[in-house]
Amino acid sequence: MSADRPRRSREGTREQSRVQPARRVAYDVISAVRESDAYANLLLPTRISRAGLSPADAGLATELTYGTLRMQGYYDKVIARAAGRPVERIDAPILDVLRLGTHQLLSTRVAPHAAVNESVALARSVGSQSATGFTNGVLREIGRHSPEEWRIRILADAKNANEELADVTSHPTWIVRAFRRSLEAEDRGEELERLLEADNAAPRVNMVALPGLAEAPVESTPDRFSPVGFTTAGGDPLRLMDATDGRLRVQDEGSQIAALALSRARPIEQGERWLDLCAGPGGKAALLATEALAGGAELVANELVPARADLVRRALAAVPETVEVWERDGTTIGESHPESFDRILLDAPCTGLGALRRRPEARWRKTPRDVAELTELQSRLIDSAIAALKPGGVLAYVTCSPHIAETRAIVANALDRNRDTLEPMDTAGVVQEFVDDRLDLAGEPTHVQLWPHRHNTDAMFIALLTKNGSTEK
Repeated sequence: MSADRPRRSREGTREQSRVQPARRVAYDVISAVRESDAYANLLLPTRISRAGLSPADAGLATELTYGTLRMQGYYDKVIARAAGRPVERIDAPILDVLRLGTHQLLSTRVAPHAAVNESVALARSVGSQSATGFTNGVLREIGRHSPEEWRIRILADAKNANEELADVTSHPTWIVRAFRRSLEAEDRGEELERLLEADNAAPRVNMVALPGLAEAPVESTPDRFSPVGFTTAGGDPLRLMDATDGRLRVQDEGSQIAALALSRARPIEQGERWLDLCAGPGGKAALLATEALAGGAELVANELVPARADLVRRALAAVPETVEVWERDGTTIGESHPESFDRILLDAPCTGLGALRRRPEARWRKTPRDVAELTELQSRLIDSAIAALKPGGVLAYVTCSPHIAETRAIVANALDRNRDTLEPMDTAGVVQEFVDDRLDLAGEPTHVQLWPHRHNTDAMFIALLTKNGSTEK
């Protein structure tokens, strides 16, 4: 299908204004994700605010945006069958319209005629006249069959069990394989379908009350595991953050557990020096800073990317004591500051496969090649962290990914390279000591792997390591 230039005339402007505002916001965010690799979780609140949407329309825009992005892979297969052509041959703006319309037809209670009519209006504002008719025809064909009928049709095209799960849960097949291996390493391979379904469920908005600086609101619900986390009874969490100058802030429960694993690995001694090696965007750094402040320790936060370093400074502004923020290459800090820190958090850059609930577009951006590139960086960072760690110090290696190559393999290889100086700690024992309810964990006690389907957290991996010797004060 050829791409006529989208209309920019007065007529096009009038057509755009006829599109229901929530759908327009959803389309604009989905389009920005495709065109410029925008992050939906960052862009959507801005677009909702700019459009002045009511709470009901904001909720609709959120559901349409995230639902469409999560199920994009599955919807593309449905669209291809209904259109009689591969989605690669459909103009990208019109494909975005079709994905949004397909989500409304197959996964929401939106009336079919409304889903089709609004999609046609959208197509008219971003495409040609022929694209408008094409959109109408494809969506009417999709609407002629029930969601279950489409599921059966798509399943019939799958070549194996992994591809079946990948298709109906809208995950790339390589991610399904990686998740299967990670669960099988825990002898929990039968949980794979539950995990994939959890990835497609809208996550709760979870918050943290920085210890010693704030208390959770009376009407809030404490987290099941984190002793400092909670969920609110409703309302805008960003307003709560602003009202408390960031002392109450949005943070996944798994991220809280990862930071507390380091700060509570052992009693804090006065004068300890801590390092958050890859601190952006700063949520874990803020929690660590308050823990350090309470125990008489000092935190240094490092973030190579200047824009992310600014986010770290903003997050740390809630802490009454100034925290030094470096903008240095984390792979060289072990050389420039050997054996300088008593505790180090390495929240390593990773594929982010553990946070697909929150960043659904990430599943379509990452490839196995990214894993290879990231594991090379992760290895360099953990070696640098080990070099910067004092004898007797504690290192927390953390990723928001359950991929074995980014988790167990990185730690195992680091232990092998440092077999005379580095030892694993009882990470599971440390975490079980401070959580409010016992975690259902599997595998070796040297690490903790959290899961969306089992713990209702992001799939955080945590491994505590210690360097042989005593810490000199």
